[in-house]
Parts: sequence; C-alpha cells; structure tokens
Amino acid sequence: MGKIIAVVSGKGGTGKTSFTANTGLALAALGYHVLCLDCDITLRNLDLTLGLGDRALMDFSDVIAGRCTLQEAVVSHPKYPSLDLLAAPVDPKEALRPEQMAELYRQIREEYSYCLVDAPAGLGLGFHLAADYADNAVVVTTTDQAALRDAQRTVMELDRFPTGSVHLVVGRVQRRMLRALHTTIDDAIDTAGLPLLGVIPEDGDMPYALNQGLPLRDCNDYSAKAYENIAKRIAGRRVPLMKI
Repeated sequence: MGKIIAVVSGKGGTGKTSFTANTGLALAALGYHVLCLDCDITLRNLDLTLGLGDRALMDFSDVIAGRCTLQEAVVSHPKYPSLDLLAAPVDPKEALRPEQMAELYRQIREEYSYCLVDAPAGLGLGFHLAADYADNAVVVTTTDQAALRDAQRTVMELDRFPTGSVHLVVGRVQRRMLRALHTTIDDAIDTAGLPLLGVIPEDGDMPYALNQGLPLRDCNDYSAKAYENIAKRIAGRRVPLMKI
C-alpha cells in the first residue's frame, strides 16, 4: 500500500508547492510511482510548477463524483513517466467534504508508492481535504518569524497524527540571513516543535524554472540535491543534511 503525505504550511510563500513538485520528481527519479495531488481549489498552480499547465482536463472532484476514474483524471509527466498529476478543481460543481477524500486516498494507495498532496496555505477547507485522511504530514516553513509562528499553529491542527509522522522542512534558507538574524535551523526546529526532514536553500534559479515549467533538477544540481536527499529520507534511507 502506498503512503499519502500532506504538504502544508501556515502561510503562503514558504515554497510548499515547489517542495511538492520537486520532491515528487525526486521520488519518481528514484524509481517510485508517484502522484502529486493539488488541493488548492480554484487557485491551483501545481500543474504549472510541474510544466503540465492546461493538460489536466479532469480533476479530483470528478473522481470523487464518479464522472471519471482515477487513471482517466491523472496526467503523466512527459520526462518522468512514473510521476502523475491530479489537479484541483478550478470551479467545483458540488461542495466537497474531507470524508470524501478517504475513498479517493484508498484508490491512490492501491496505485501509487507515494502521493504528495499540496494543500493551500492556511487552515481552511483545502487544508482539511489534504490532511484529515493522510498518513503523514510535512510542514513547510521558512526562518521568518511570522512563518514559524504560523507553523506552530499548523502543528496544533495536526494533533491526530501519531508521533513521528509529522516533519518539518525549512525552505528558502540563506546562510547570510541566518547569520544576520543570529538564528540557526535548530531554532526553527525548536519553534515548530517537529523533527527535521530537510532544508532547502534559497535558489535564484527557482523563478526561471517555475516560469519555464522546468523541473528544478534540470536547472540546478545544488538545490535539486536538497530535494533528492529529502526524497531518500521519505523512502527510509539515512542521508546527512546538506550544508547551506
């Protein structure tokens, strides 16, 4: 059976969607069958980050409603065929409830090794659709104090998860900024109160990759290594933290 991992954050701008896309690509490159599921209803952009914009004709609400099967709704990545995308509805035809995701997640677990679910920022419906029936959760934050405070609040909403199934990823890390603020990654871990899954360095190539719809691993080996390390840890391997 596969594993559903909800990727959440307390606020926008932490790199959550980039994390979902690039970690999904890294897991696919390791040989796993991976689904990236967008739960950002009406404001989806995971398809653009994966370079699959406008290819998704169906979305997860169509699968839930029985208008199509899971395999009819997903879109495969042209370069990494073991990675699929399931889009969020732009204009849902009916109200969606978290409990409806339970059956969808059951189908996904049967088809995929891993499913990374990109939740919208905040703690609204999209958060609960993504997290309420997931197996694990990853809280993506930055070292910004506002982001860390929101991460703390997000962790409180994940109290149903057993110990060890919720992890922290610190993104957009700049060594100079850490020095200037006299902060360390350990401070972020202590503030969020979660074990660390990985760190993502600030990357000037990210805007180019996003705008071109290119996998970051095709543009920048350094940042791609961070996602590869995280993918290996998700798969149960022991990998040291990369130095920023």
